[in-house]
Amino acid sequence: MFSKSSNSPSAASPMATGAKHTPFSIIGGDVAIHGNIEASVDLHIDGKVEGDIGCAALVQGPESQIKGHVTAKSARIGGQIDGSITAEELVIEASARITGDVSYQTISIATGGQVDGKMTHMGRGADLKLVGTDAG
Repeated sequence: MFSKSSNSPSAASPMATGAKHTPFSIIGGDVAIHGNIEASVDLHIDGKVEGDIGCAALVQGPESQIKGHVTAKSARIGGQIDGSITAEELVIEASARITGDVSYQTISIATGGQVDGKMTHMGRGADLKLVGTDAG
């Protein structure tokens, strides 16, 4: 009755104890964040963010709004950004509206996507410094 079994919480696998090992994080459409975001994993944003974002890969939903600098290895922008973007691989979808400077290594802009700012190509091998990291 009181014996330990493999079904006890203490015997649960490390993956079941929290979100520490998940490959991505999601900020839902009903969430508004005021402050910087740093993520070592991929980040999907459908809500509103006022602050700088640094992550491995960013996917921004079409209803999302970001006010701040975005730094990511890859970024797929579908919403509104009021701020600069630095990404090695950048995809700007038709629903995207960007007001700010854009730095990239490779870029794709769908028909209808808008960028109001300076676009700068980063050479291959350029170091991408993520927000909040000690590198560089």
